Amino acid sequence: MNEKLILIVEDEEDILELLEYSLQKEGYETIGFLNVNEKLEKVLDEEKIDLIIMDRNLPGIDGTEFINKIKERGYDTPVIYLTAKDKDEDILEGFDAYADDYITKPFNVKETLARIKAIIRRSNKEVDVLKVRDIVYKAANKKFYINNEEIILTHLEHNLLLEFIKNRDILMTREHLLETVWEDSYDKKLKTVNVAIKRLKAKIDPDGTKDYIKSIRGEGYLFC
Repeated sequence: MNEKLILIVEDEEDILELLEYSLQKEGYETIGFLNVNEKLEKVLDEEKIDLIIMDRNLPGIDGTEFINKIKERGYDTPVIYLTAKDKDEDILEGFDAYADDYITKPFNVKETLARIKAIIRRSNKEVDVLKVRDIVYKAANKKFYINNEEIILTHLEHNLLLEFIKNRDILMTREHLLETVWEDSYDKKLKTVNVAIKRLKAKIDPDGTKDYIKSIRGEGYLFC
C-alpha cells in the first residue's frame, strides 16, 4: 500500500469518481470534493495531505486562487492542476500559481498516475515545510511561525516542538522525549521534561485556548 493521502477537487462528478477509483486501486487514500468550501479547508488543517489534484474551473472560483491562498498560509503540499484550461498562457499561469505539474483534459489515466507517483516520490525526499494547525515550521531557516509571526524558542524548545510536530497524534513518553530531544544533556530528569513543556506551551499558546499539547496522566504527552 502507498499509504499516501491525495486530495482531489474536481467539479465533474464522473471525473472525480474516475480519479478516486484509479488512485485507490493503486493503493492511495483519497478525499474528494466537488467545490471549495469550509469542509475542504478543515480537511487541510486536520489531515496530512501528500498531494492536491486541483481543477481550475470550479464553481465561483479558479482553483489557482484557492491554491495561492493556502500557500500564503504556509501549506507546502505538492499541487497538480488537472483542468480544461489548456492555452499556453493558462499553463504558465498555473505554474506561477505553485503547480508541480499541469495536466490538461482530456487526460490519459495511466500517464496521470505516473505523474502523480513521480511527484510524490520527489516530494518525499525532503520536507521543506511542516504544518500542524496554525503552526508552520520552515526547514530552510529552522524557524517556527504562528499566523506568519515567528515564535522565539530556545534550542531545546525548538527541538522539542519539532519532535512533537513530526509525531502528531502519537503518545510520547517522557523517557522517549529525554532520549530524542535532550540527547547527551547532563540534565536528563523526567521533571525537566515537564518544565520544558510548560515553557513551550507558554510561548505557543499563551492564553491556553489552543491546547496543542495534552498531558496524558501517567503516560506522557500528545501533540494534536
